[in-house]
This record gives sequence, structure tokens and C-alpha cells, in this order.
Amino acid sequence: MTGSVPLAPQFGDILPIEPSPAVLDFLAKRRSASAMTLTAPGPDDAQLADLLRLAARVPDHGKLSPWRFVILRGAAKDAFAAKITALADSQANPAKANAALRKLTRPPVAVAVISRYLPGEIPEWEQRLSAAAVCQQMLLAAAAMGWGANWITDWYSYDPRGREILGVEAGEQVAGFLYLGTATEAPQERARPDVAAITSVWTG
Repeated sequence: MTGSVPLAPQFGDILPIEPSPAVLDFLAKRRSASAMTLTAPGPDDAQLADLLRLAARVPDHGKLSPWRFVILRGAAKDAFAAKITALADSQANPAKANAALRKLTRPPVAVAVISRYLPGEIPEWEQRLSAAAVCQQMLLAAAAMGWGANWITDWYSYDPRGREILGVEAGEQVAGFLYLGTATEAPQERARPDVAAITSVWTG
């Protein structure tokens, strides 16, 4: 499923900035896989370790690592999903809440990215943005490794009981669930923003 993931550079290694047409081609066609199309197999222990290492290589002002990972798979993931399912009927729209759970139950592997705020000189907003960058980096890395991947924050990311089940602590937030597996359908291109319409040049 995956190609060889390079070893991590050593501290102080020179990392030159070089053009990479292959990366540009990859980014130009990046597309999330539908969580509903993800099935086994998913990443194994070694592949997950590589994936998390790559995901953690994001901008992080202050070198705080203001995020952590929770891996859900196998029987433990099933148990988590069962506890979350028990909360669905109490949501404002139970039918919609229950339907959303299929995105949780079908993929074989999930990684919850937990954003944590560490009080100090670095603004909270920058720390939360770093956690979002981790989610995006993991999405890219998973696709580059050949896995189908989808970044989702559904109602159970915000329900206090759901957060408690996941082990989210005070001051933490769920930046997202990254659902991972083998895509049974190739995703299709969707409508994209008109970048020119949302871009301006500051002239003073």
C-alpha cells in the first residue's frame, strides 16, 4: 500500500529548499476520500508511527506541540463508537446524528487530533491553528502513502459527553478525526473556489 517513508532528519541537518514538481502535481489533484468508502486494511503500527511523525512536522510557534493524538481501531474503536451511538438520539436532529455515525463506524482506523492550549507567550489562536495544520498534514501524508483519508469534526467532537468519552481534558478541543483506510472508490473532483474572487492586493 505505501512506499518507503524517509527517516526523520537529525537535529541540525541542512534541509535545502528545492523545487518538487511531483509534490505540486500531488497537491493540484489532492482530494479527500469519502469516509463511507474506507474499509480494511488500514495502516498498521509502523505505518501509523510514520504517519504521525509526518503529521507532526508542522509550523509550531514556540515548539510547544500544542496537540496530541488518540488512535482508535479494532475492538476499542467499536467500543468507542457504541458509546457515541448511545448519545445520538439526544441530539437536536437524531436522524442526522445517527446517519453521521456511519462515517465513524466504517473506516478501520481513526486518529483524533486533540488541540491543547498551553498558557504562555504564544497566543491561543496560533496554537489552535497548529493543531489544524497537523490535521491537514496528516491528510496529505496519508494520501501520499496511498491510504484513503478524511478529516471530519462531527457532532460528537462538540458534545461534552462525547468529549469525555474520548478523554478530552479541560482546555482541550477536538481539532478533528482523521479516518483512514483503503478507499473502495476513487474520489471525484468537486467544485473549487474562484480564487480570484476572494483575493485582493493591499495598496495602502
